Amino acid sequence: MSSELFADEAETNDGACPVVESIEQVGSKWRLVVLHELQNGERRFNELKRATDASSRTLSRVLDDLQETGFVERRLEEDAPVATYYRLTPKGESLCPVFDEITAWAEEWLSSCEGSAKSPNSADD
Repeated sequence: MSSELFADEAETNDGACPVVESIEQVGSKWRLVVLHELQNGERRFNELKRATDASSRTLSRVLDDLQETGFVERRLEEDAPVATYYRLTPKGESLCPVFDEITAWAEEWLSSCEGSAKSPNSADD
């Protein structure tokens, strides 16, 4: 009986594989925050640190992960003062419409988002 149950679960999850794989690549809180912040263009490490409120260690790890997975590219400016810049790759830029859709969904469905989201059944419509 339990093997049948696991077989049914495996069949059900087959359709979700692209979703699961996508979330595994971009799904951590910090990855999403950094990717979202980089939609505004190339940023220096310290600008990202201030904008995301991440610790240096966390931000460094996340940027390394995003660079390794091809979402972000790094540019080193060696003129004084030395600075490291990060920007989205085409793969990272392809997530911008996804962020727009998530924002629209959150504004509609999450009342804690900006404190005034309306229910779709609201009488104000």
